[in-house]
Amino acid sequence: MIWRGVLVAALLLPGAALAQTEVHRPPITAGTDEPLAVPAGYKMVWSDEFDKPGLPDPKKWGWDTARNKQGWHNNEKQYYAAKRRENVRVEGGRLIVEARQERLADKADFGGQDYASGKIVTQGLADWRYGYFEIRAKVPVGTGVWPAFWMLADDGGWPPEVDIMEGRGQRPGDLVMTTHWRIPETQRVERCGFDFRVADAPTAFHNYGALWQPDRITYFIDRRPVSEIKVPVGFNDPMYMIVNLAMGSKTFEGVGFVDGESPNIVAFEIDRISAYQIDER
Repeated sequence: MIWRGVLVAALLLPGAALAQTEVHRPPITAGTDEPLAVPAGYKMVWSDEFDKPGLPDPKKWGWDTARNKQGWHNNEKQYYAAKRRENVRVEGGRLIVEARQERLADKADFGGQDYASGKIVTQGLADWRYGYFEIRAKVPVGTGVWPAFWMLADDGGWPPEVDIMEGRGQRPGDLVMTTHWRIPETQRVERCGFDFRVADAPTAFHNYGALWQPDRITYFIDRRPVSEIKVPVGFNDPMYMIVNLAMGSKTFEGVGFVDGESPNIVAFEIDRISAYQIDER
């Protein structure tokens, strides 16, 4: 989600070596004709079914508003409001993260943003070292719309970063899954991203997941593996989950700048978020 550094691509093979050139891969259409099942040997260790109306469960979710005043990365145009039901709420058994075109100038940390939205995190409440992490959601679209489900290191460092699902607002149904890391010798930040086509992603719920193992990260759509890379350096420490809806980007292709074509109100609708780890019983 932070999107800084150089694009790097990897082969879709177990233990594949990372290539050092930019590669554009054609979209892959996801299917839903097979029974859904989490990876063998894993059990659920954390889940939110969003069955209690109101604000998100404070035992599971906190709020990230840290860069409201100075502005968020990538020339984004949203202010992330905390504990504001207009922007983040649970209703009808679903989590709604809603971006609204409004200026919350009465907030002490207001940074001049034209949109109010929401960003919730499990940081300080739950983190994991390895596991399978999944969201079931509809992916909103529109010029400047940038929904994401991703993970960062619990110690606050960046990278590592695992983007389990990001939507490209100007390209309905086009999604990306990305791994970010830093090369110790040069401190260079690199990333490996894979594009996928899920035609009905804006209108139908799909499962988007990542299996983080000591030697590789495998990305899933509807619990079917769709890409895999060898784990780069810096992926041994606990990470936490993040859900947010940004507005506008100058660096993430397919999102677009916020302009007169952008929606006044847009919602990221989420049915469930879960974490699984190896059952060691």
